[in-house]
Amino acid sequence: MSKKKLVVLTGAGISAESGIKTFRDSNGLWENHDVAEVASPEGWARNPHLVLDFYNQRRKQLHTCKPNGGHKGLVDLERYFDVQVITQNIDDLHEQAGSTKVLHLHGELKKVRSTVDENLVYSLDGWELKWGDKCEKGSQLRPHIVWFGEAVPAIETAIDLVDKADIFAVVGTSLNVYPAAGLLNYVAPGTPIYIIDPHQPSYTPASNITFIQANATVGVPELITLLTENIHA
Repeated sequence: MSKKKLVVLTGAGISAESGIKTFRDSNGLWENHDVAEVASPEGWARNPHLVLDFYNQRRKQLHTCKPNGGHKGLVDLERYFDVQVITQNIDDLHEQAGSTKVLHLHGELKKVRSTVDENLVYSLDGWELKWGDKCEKGSQLRPHIVWFGEAVPAIETAIDLVDKADIFAVVGTSLNVYPAAGLLNYVAPGTPIYIIDPHQPSYTPASNITFIQANATVGVPELITLLTENIHA
């Protein structure tokens, strides 16, 4: 008997519990930088050295962070379900925890890519990307991140995964960042939806939505209990 497909959309909240800060916690500032200066094509054009330094510091920080109970809980669910993680996060904490299927919507911090050919993507050794580091075509390398104003190449794949989900869960995201927030619209009618968030939603959840008012490290174990009770019932 094949396992049910559990698709989980994760956001900054799950990584925040591992010590990774989010810009939305500080009025549009990310580590004291205006996001437009460090996370946009225009910012890169104006001051690539600032952008490189910013992501070098993010990468350096990531090397000190470990997966938390939220990440690990999603791995535990693979015992019972065919789990597909779709994450808005650029860290690799899901992979470090052991998740086997992870789709990164907004890129990956530990990877870099060519500025002339977006298909030339490389894993970065260590945490530092320097000005003068070039791809095989001789072009400067940039962070492999989807910046504000850029297309999200993986969104079509994500939509297809969500459309096929038997169960859909949302962990650590306010559902305010598009196009990722729009994925909720592609869940098939009647599919059970679980939303884990410490803040009570302003809307009234539909009958197929279970709201778990908790952060990821508390909420994911609660999700495991709810889902596995249904299996054993």
